Amino acid sequence: MKNKVILFVSFVAGIILLNACLKDKVGDYWADGVAGKMYATVPSYTLQQLALKPVVGDVPFSFAVNIATDVLPAEDITLTLAVDPAAITQYNTDHKTSFSAFPNVQVLSPTVTIAKGTRTGTVTAKVWGAETLDACAKFMTAISITAAKTASGADVTIGGNMKSYLLSLPISNPYAATYHTVGYRIRPGNATEPVDAMQSFNTLDCKTVQKNGFGNYSAYDVTIQVTAETVVVGTTTCFKVIATPIDPGTGLSVGGMWPVWTGDPALKPADLTINYYNPVTKTFVLNCYYTSTLNRIMYEVCTRQ
Repeated sequence: MKNKVILFVSFVAGIILLNACLKDKVGDYWADGVAGKMYATVPSYTLQQLALKPVVGDVPFSFAVNIATDVLPAEDITLTLAVDPAAITQYNTDHKTSFSAFPNVQVLSPTVTIAKGTRTGTVTAKVWGAETLDACAKFMTAISITAAKTASGADVTIGGNMKSYLLSLPISNPYAATYHTVGYRIRPGNATEPVDAMQSFNTLDCKTVQKNGFGNYSAYDVTIQVTAETVVVGTTTCFKVIATPIDPGTGLSVGGMWPVWTGDPALKPADLTINYYNPVTKTFVLNCYYTSTLNRIMYEVCTRQ
């Protein structure tokens, strides 16, 4: 009975050590309790992140695979990998998250051979199509080791808790960029004060940006939220925006939008439509105010560079 107890405890200890990531002090994913065995693993098995710009084109990425063993392999070992939607479902269940599978993923090296006498290899893959997706959605992909064999045909055990590369793929705010701002500020009773400047529009959330400067007045910022509500300008369907001047020191609103154009009559634009984003020309047209004895007026056309 005593021997059976010892054997059972040793077996459990080995499983615990395997589930504890197979680490040792030199970085090979191994534990003394499972000496003499080998496992195919993904060392970076926790959730990684790759931010995507909402532009056309492939975005490549790569990650390492590893043969966890205390003795260098005496044969080549070939790993087979594939996109694994089930791993995303499992991650959501385990972590109470709500990631969706990124729709466009390809493993460029679906088989990777790790040469005898070595432990590591590199997997390459790519994603594309971020420009067609909702920047507010939460996307990820998972690529898992599905098979591992030695050159002689023997199966290599796949580390069950370390078989997948998990990658979150947040999409950058599509409106964050540098814009050429042309317009002016009016202080009632004073001459119109022009602005012609390059400005950074920075991400606040997936549909909101913040820029510095209310006309030529740099003490206030303006937040700009692009809505789903549309307006036709000329023949182009544009998106209405909510533009709010704020005090950047407090983050509090100091004004709002004019419901109609209120600019300088001598600089009257051909089209009086205001507070919208044109997705074709990538232009914001804004007409805002901040509160003062007489409310200040801002009219700006901001074109993405």
